[in-house]
Amino acid sequence: MKKFKKILLIDLDGVLNEYQGGFDKNFIPKPKQGAKEFLEKLNENFELKLYTTRNKLLASKWLIENKLDSYFTDITNIKELSWLVLDDRCLTFDGDYENSLKQIQNFKPWYKK
Repeated sequence: MKKFKKILLIDLDGVLNEYQGGFDKNFIPKPKQGAKEFLEKLNENFELKLYTTRNKLLASKWLIENKLDSYFTDITNIKELSWLVLDDRCLTFDGDYENSLKQIQNFKPWYKK
């Protein structure tokens, strides 16, 4: 019997690649150091889907060229049913709107801290 794996949506820019602002719709920066090993470990227990607003064909080519395509079952720009979303531009809602407002007002992506 095949083991059911929970789904993780993993963002491309700023998570898997060297993106640090300056978006270019026709160019995807190289993978971050350690990305492949990170995906290998996650893939053992989770089904991985690439979550990106980029052109799906361009993102697919990037995965193939960087030998990362075998870790993903799909590429999507839709927030699908998943266990968790890993993104460089998100917050976790803790049930407190005031705290969330403060976090939103003070937010900076990791590469601008």
